[in-house]
Amino acid sequence: MKILILGAGKMGSFFIDLLSFDHEVGVYEKDPKRLRFTYNCQRFTDLEEVKAFKPELVINAATVKYTIPAFNEVMPYLGEECILSDIASVKTGLKEFYESTSHRFVSTHPMFGPTFANLNQLSEENAIIITEGDCMGQCFFKDLYSRLGLNIYEYSFEEHDKTVAYSLSIPFVSTFVFSAVMKHQDAPGTTFKRHLRIAKGVLNEDDYLLQEVLFNPYTHDQVDQIRTELKELLEIIDTKDADGMKRYLTKIRANVKRDIEGLKS
Repeated sequence: MKILILGAGKMGSFFIDLLSFDHEVGVYEKDPKRLRFTYNCQRFTDLEEVKAFKPELVINAATVKYTIPAFNEVMPYLGEECILSDIASVKTGLKEFYESTSHRFVSTHPMFGPTFANLNQLSEENAIIITEGDCMGQCFFKDLYSRLGLNIYEYSFEEHDKTVAYSLSIPFVSTFVFSAVMKHQDAPGTTFKRHLRIAKGVLNEDDYLLQEVLFNPYTHDQVDQIRTELKELLEIIDTKDADGMKRYLTKIRANVKRDIEGLKS
């Protein structure tokens, strides 16, 4: 299959490496410097080259802010039979965009990134495939993600956004709060160093991605839960309620245990 990757960033390069030995892969990237370390693929900086390539599948790996603009830019150079796809972690506006085109489409979300994931060992990572899309496109990504050992889940666009609101907004906001109150430590403990490492990784993400995750319409209720829990914990601390602290720790340990058991199953 002829596959065009839009963007030669971290995830774009990952998909180039992943697909280039089994398919004819081309990559379109406006910044020629980003193409220096792409191999075993055709490299395009002009959209006329994309037209001549005649891709059968486009994988949009542009950053969240530019996902739809990247589609709009390349669309006039694609054949009617070309399947559109994205791997965006935030799907805002994508359902409406796809419905406005005459192209078949498939939308997925690899729930990992180069910042934290070991791209050579992904068996503990997840991927979401949106059910509102082309069957052939879905089969392609199911096969691809299965060969990577990913755990695959199938959600609608709405279900995906609800999942992202939970799985991304809570750790993001928790990291923001930690980063906002932290002070330099000459002799930091292990836990502090681990949190700091996570904070550096999260804050290295694209600003627009962080913004869109937090502006997800389902994020508010998730963040509000954090505020509720902090209020309860602060009351326990202020009153030095030992029994209350024991109950609280029992509750959160049960939450963690249930989540771990859910992952194992």
